[in-house]
Amino acid sequence: MTMGRRSTHTPQQLRELILDAAQDIIQVQGLAGLSAREIARRIEYSPGTIYNMFENLDDVVLHVESRVLEALDQRLSTLLQDGNAAGRVARLAQTYLGFTHENPRLWNLLFEHHMPAGADLPPWYQQKLEGLMARVEEALAPLFPPGQETDRQRAARVLWAGVHGITSLSTADKLSVVTSESASRLIEDLVATYLAGLTCSSNAPPAAAAWQDGPPLKA
Repeated sequence: MTMGRRSTHTPQQLRELILDAAQDIIQVQGLAGLSAREIARRIEYSPGTIYNMFENLDDVVLHVESRVLEALDQRLSTLLQDGNAAGRVARLAQTYLGFTHENPRLWNLLFEHHMPAGADLPPWYQQKLEGLMARVEEALAPLFPPGQETDRQRAARVLWAGVHGITSLSTADKLSVVTSESASRLIEDLVATYLAGLTCSSNAPPAAAAWQDGPPLKA
């Protein structure tokens, strides 16, 4: 262990070293391979240093998850500028699918990791999750007249839950148990059908074909 490194990093740099190491471990070994001792070995500090920078190992994991959420949000934020509502929602869903396939272990971390009994997720983390839902709501907004914000929020969560179910089966390589269709095609059908239903059940103008703005992205 190179103890001299203790004086070569600022607290912020040390936090990033810890998170980089934790992220690398999870990408290769999954959550089961993560431990304070293994992080410390990789960054050449003592395990106690990790607990000086973070409350506990759960706190480390939440900050790794935060990185993943930020990367996804940045990817999705570029897709809301052009096109009609259906096209934007379709691009969000297909991009989400592609993102989950790039680093499935990191993405699945958000759903495999559970806080200890009685411990709540911190507000800053909740805000990041709500920020992602806000992207979907923003894309759906033209389909909902003023005054239907609650309906729009529910629709965003229902739609995204369906998209997530398909991506989860796909990243777990279990989709073939259900169908021979690709995840991309299933998401295409789900989005188009759900948006058609929204249009029929609301006073919104008819939604254009989901792929009017171009072909779907492939995972």
